[in-house]
Amino acid sequence: MPLQSLAMPSLHSTRQNHLLAALPAAELALLERDLELAALQLGDMLYQPGRQLAHAYFPTTSIVSLHYVTASGASAETAGVGNEGMVGIPLFMGGDTTPSSAVVQTAGHAYRLERRLLKEAFHRAGALQPLLLRYTQALMTQMSQTAACNRHHGVEQQLCRWLLLTLDRVPGRELVMTQELIASMLGVRREGITEAAGKLQQAGFIRYRRGHIAVLDRVGLETQACECYAVVKKELGRLLPAVRQGQEALVG
Repeated sequence: MPLQSLAMPSLHSTRQNHLLAALPAAELALLERDLELAALQLGDMLYQPGRQLAHAYFPTTSIVSLHYVTASGASAETAGVGNEGMVGIPLFMGGDTTPSSAVVQTAGHAYRLERRLLKEAFHRAGALQPLLLRYTQALMTQMSQTAACNRHHGVEQQLCRWLLLTLDRVPGRELVMTQELIASMLGVRREGITEAAGKLQQAGFIRYRRGHIAVLDRVGLETQACECYAVVKKELGRLLPAVRQGQEALVG
């Protein structure tokens, strides 16, 4: 489905993306001339393995899943990107393509920037380059921690980590998410997610019905999660304190 470009109504703002909001006002104003608001639908493929990336995306209300698909068709998420970050790191790292893909996990909006314009902005003297490089390091931490978590921790711990990271990127405490989609993201069987979600619901941490997950006790989820969630959140806060502050304001 093609992306729909929209005029920028008052209810949308580039500052809803915490990376953009962390830029100095003058630098953001210069970048805003080229940023384009796009509506992203669930399942939209923003880039495919081995193909030239056309745009970078700065999500505001959408969440994008970066994942790898094996030759057999199995897939697993390597990282998620919401309003704390951007999609399209290969564009300024010099690769232009990647063996993984980026798929919209939660419908919403993002600001997109054509690849040539991103490269020009990245190489201009200013705050964008060091900001994006620090974000890249934070994203690498998320990817490596996800790999370790998927290898060494149980499905219930993985589910708690994933729910908490997703919750950090959305307003409110309700997620529109099927068990099939979560199983695909984590690379596990649906039955494993059903069992883990049932235990969390029985403990009173979540309520699940018809593709909707309501988080009733966030602190309870944090007690059940492995250390991976805290590691990722701490590294984001260390490298990008302004981004962390934006997330805490959203969660609070």
